[in-house]
Amino acid sequence: MALLTAASIKPLADRVLVEPTERDEVTTSGIILPDTVKEKPQEGTVVAVGSGRMDDTGQRQPLEVKAGNKVLYAKYAGSDIKLEGKDHLILSEKDILAIFD
Repeated sequence: MALLTAASIKPLADRVLVEPTERDEVTTSGIILPDTVKEKPQEGTVVAVGSGRMDDTGQRQPLEVKAGNKVLYAKYAGSDIKLEGKDHLILSEKDILAIFD
């Protein structure tokens, strides 16, 4: 099996590939957080997008997000995958809550 890379993944329909933003492992006061108390990230950068979903009339609906967008997404949305040693998520566009700068 070939090594999966972010560049080799093409999400289908209204799916989006997102690389979550890394969380700090140390609080501002210097306390080191163990993995068990870290919150799951809810923001990340879009790496790849699908071609859009088909509506009831057979027309393809384009996605509002594009590669490079920084997004906020639902806390437990998507499927976790590891690509090139980094965590990624494949999620539906409807699970994306906002685009930000």
